[in-house]
Amino acid sequence: MENSAFEMHEDAFSSAPSRDKVITSSALEKKSHWSLMKIFLVCLLACIITTLIGVLILSLVYVSNFRPQADSHFQPENDLSKPPETLPDSKDKNLVDFKFQFLNRLHKSKVFEFPGGAIQWARYRNNLQDYLSIEEEAFGTSLNRQQSRMTFGTLRIKSNGLRAPHWHFNANEHGYLAQGTAWIGVVDDGGSVVTTYNVTAGQVIFFPKNILHWIKNVGNEDCLFLLFFTTHDELQTLDVDDVFFSTPEDIASRSLKPQGGVNFIRTFKKQEEDQAVNLPPNLAELVMNASYIQSPDSLVWRYFYDLKGSKEFIFPGGIIQWARYRKNGNGLSDNEKIFSESLNQHENTLTLGTLRIYTNGLRQPHFHFNANEMGYVISGCGKVGIVSSQGTTDFNIGIGDVVFFPIGTQHYIKSTC
Repeated sequence: MENSAFEMHEDAFSSAPSRDKVITSSALEKKSHWSLMKIFLVCLLACIITTLIGVLILSLVYVSNFRPQADSHFQPENDLSKPPETLPDSKDKNLVDFKFQFLNRLHKSKVFEFPGGAIQWARYRNNLQDYLSIEEEAFGTSLNRQQSRMTFGTLRIKSNGLRAPHWHFNANEHGYLAQGTAWIGVVDDGGSVVTTYNVTAGQVIFFPKNILHWIKNVGNEDCLFLLFFTTHDELQTLDVDDVFFSTPEDIASRSLKPQGGVNFIRTFKKQEEDQAVNLPPNLAELVMNASYIQSPDSLVWRYFYDLKGSKEFIFPGGIIQWARYRKNGNGLSDNEKIFSESLNQHENTLTLGTLRIYTNGLRQPHFHFNANEMGYVISGCGKVGIVSSQGTTDFNIGIGDVVFFPIGTQHYIKSTC
């Protein structure tokens, strides 16, 4: 049989003279093997213990130092890179397109109706329940997270309607009149100078923070103002009528000293409907022979800029006009100088501009080193492209859309109609 094991066993029995030697030899080898085995087992046990301790230490270090963070490279377009609690649930979060960090469909937002007009907002809200949609929330949260110092709103005032006197605690206000004719009033921070002036479509108004102001439509058509406020938090506003009705009657009487005293104060009744933009049905009885005084230019130009009449910066694909601060005042008109100085005197003011892009024209890809950008589409249609640290996206825009480009974010705008 060709069985090596069997042959080895058979050979052992046929070699009797050498049996003792083999056995002795085997005994010494067994003892030597046992000593080596003990050393091997001790070393193996030490290695196992050391390895376990190392793994345990690494696990503790990893757990204590791990923090989820956004990839610095591009991420999927549906990733908002925001805390999960900012949206109703994770399922809804996955449905929000990345583009809505930069786009607000303002025509879908809530319309705040008043007797004399209406207001719509693209803004941040502290209470998530105040957002009408997760897309609207994505935009508002983006404004706040980027520390944009921006809130946008449209103010529509009916003919003879009035945006009642008010002021903002936490923001400057810049406005562009897209349609209509209005009469503006501004009371300076000392309360000693009242500046009034008329404004028509294509012109810019400016109200510094904590400055009392009002807007009245003095034309036959609606006024449409595009308003930009320098806050990424909720706008804090106080109307004069709210101040009056919040003041105790005796205090108001002693302060105003009207004929009839407290009884006269009591003749004023607070309306159930918000009068922020008012248009009393008995306006003809309340106001007769109204005059709309125009203050001296030196006062008016602190709060007014004729944007449509300013210099046009002409490019092959379109035209840009600016209402902005200029460090070098050489060659500027008086209106430009005074308005520029007024902007520079107040903190966190904005630069306003109009961008007209011809059909198939392109505002080439670019970014801004020192400013966020927000825009409203007045007319036409186009396509916007964005490259940010969180990802890339492109989307179509049309009349009534609001776009937001954070500082350092590359973007382009192409006219498609």
